[in-house]
Amino acid sequence: MEVTMDIWENEAREALMQRRSRLRARGARGPSQAEQSAGGLSERDYKELRDIDDALTRMREGGFGRCSRCGGAIGRHRLRAIPEARYCLTCSTLVVR
Repeated sequence: MEVTMDIWENEAREALMQRRSRLRARGARGPSQAEQSAGGLSERDYKELRDIDDALTRMREGGFGRCSRCGGAIGRHRLRAIPEARYCLTCSTLVVR
């Protein structure tokens, strides 16, 4: 099971790094017409960058795949769909963000 989790974590890390690079590149290009009033990246983009960086930190610290609320495992399907997920499916319905 540990080997499988390592594979998922590596896949998630790669996906997160690619998304982070795309977002940073978008911000470096300057604001699009729609984003000019927001000064570059949108608030949603900044939130996504924060979530990605938080997920990468959890990977470095050994907390990847564990719910930040209950400490239980986050399901592999959820992690594949949302690698930056910090809550299991049950807790995600209870946490208001």
